[in-house]
Amino acid sequence: MSLTAARQDRPELQEAIQEIVDSGFTGVQLRVHDERGSWVGSAGVRKLGESAGPPANGRVRIGSNTKTFTATLALQLVAEGKIELDIPADDYLPGFELDRRITVRMLLQHTSGVFNFTGEYYDDGTFAPGIPATTAGREWVDNRFKTYRPEDLVRLALSKPARFEPGTDWSYSNTNYVLARLLIEKVTGRSLAEEMHRLILGPLGLSDTVVPDTSPEIPEPHTHAYYRVEDAGRRKTVDVTRQNPSWISTGGDMISTAQDLHTFISALMTGKLLPAPLLAEMRTPHPKTGYGLGVFVQDAGENGGTVITHNGGMAGHAALMYSTPDASRTLTAALNYVDDAALSMAEAFQKATQRLVKEVFGRGVPSRVS
Repeated sequence: MSLTAARQDRPELQEAIQEIVDSGFTGVQLRVHDERGSWVGSAGVRKLGESAGPPANGRVRIGSNTKTFTATLALQLVAEGKIELDIPADDYLPGFELDRRITVRMLLQHTSGVFNFTGEYYDDGTFAPGIPATTAGREWVDNRFKTYRPEDLVRLALSKPARFEPGTDWSYSNTNYVLARLLIEKVTGRSLAEEMHRLILGPLGLSDTVVPDTSPEIPEPHTHAYYRVEDAGRRKTVDVTRQNPSWISTGGDMISTAQDLHTFISALMTGKLLPAPLLAEMRTPHPKTGYGLGVFVQDAGENGGTVITHNGGMAGHAALMYSTPDASRTLTAALNYVDDAALSMAEAFQKATQRLVKEVFGRGVPSRVS
């Protein structure tokens, strides 16, 4: 189906992504696969000050969608007998002196209680900073090419008080997934990138997906990402497309495209990457938040059924990834915007995702996850 024909066929989708741009995003690329076929569309611009639209299937930093790839990889190693989910993570990573009650499963489900190295938001509204992440404003911009070792991110987090006793609550922590990365590298003797290529990227042919480690580059084609700072009392918008993503590590460093995200989530949901029992464990949600092992299990709303999802935002880049449990309907998207320390695009991001989910899944989806 040609792009032009697709847009004529699904005007409600084109209207939805145009509304997202109108709400403040600089560029949006959307891909939908369902019973009506495939639809691809875009809105906005590739770069501020230029008129060209986002590139077809452009790359984007996918933020926390990295966690779904990492959890899948960990579960594949469970299937290979190299990792056990319910033994202490300390058995694999003795150098960190982790609380012996923290299991591998708790890392993947965010129930370990370990401090989030990018900063911890507490229920009373207070914020405990970690490294200078994107909430740090000018400090993050000035240090965006700095290299952080994953071990140092973990040690910083472990020097802070735990949020709760292991297994007693749920709290989203990027530290969990950096620990998962180190654990994967320890048991395999290879880098996360090598294992990701062996078990996921290679078999699925995800040639546009990158595990960048410390490289600041994002391969062309791509839309640009921005960050707004105060400079001598004036607002200044900085192009942060190039940045060293080691500051977030496996919490959100990967690069991909809407097409590759569709291929990945479809393969995952249809059992091409994990044995059925492990896929079922991945999709078993924590009662507090609906988080399984590297995915959220959500209700798509009235008549919407269940969707399996993870989204991510990462300094002017964002990605959406949604699928029905049988992958008969998927929504993947790459978004770019102007980020800032106040996370002022957060509300618009939530509204944008809700609008798209309603358009794609709101008319009913196949049966719920058992």
